[in-house]
Amino acid sequence: MHFADPMKNILQMGLTDGMKVGDLGTGTGHYALAASGIVGPAGQVYAIDIQEDVLTHIRDAARGRKFKNIETVWGDFEKQGGTKLRDHVLDAAVLSNVLFQLEDKEGAIAELRRILKPEGKLLVVDWSGSWDGMGPAQELVVSERDAEALFIRAGFHKVKSFTGGPHHYSILFTSP
Repeated sequence: MHFADPMKNILQMGLTDGMKVGDLGTGTGHYALAASGIVGPAGQVYAIDIQEDVLTHIRDAARGRKFKNIETVWGDFEKQGGTKLRDHVLDAAVLSNVLFQLEDKEGAIAELRRILKPEGKLLVVDWSGSWDGMGPAQELVVSERDAEALFIRAGFHKVKSFTGGPHHYSILFTSP
């Protein structure tokens, strides 16, 4: 497998029953689906993406697995209020394979700070390089060191780093 393992990575977050989790830039929804099973029927998962077609796919996948705790949100989280979520509503958030795509990284981080509870958990998983056409172009790759610095400058606290897959790094933060 060439890609990150969503369940293995999400287990590093210590999610528990009843938590509210956001998967920002959810794409295929693998992290949203993994979180859904962990937080259970008392929990809530928000799968947020700017592409409406991927949200339809996630709704279908959730229905197929009988997951009733996933809500899809069409929104641009690079903008203040773009997730359409209340302030400090999330216990945890996932940003997977998204950092390299963001035009306004500071805007996205500000929105994350707004929606995460103080001490909320944030898992950042991204490409550690460009692999012969797999993953982003080299000039778009955000190194683990640069990602760490970006979030620390915004007040997040690093908990740990771990390998997110053969081509990915993962960093777990808590929000200020």
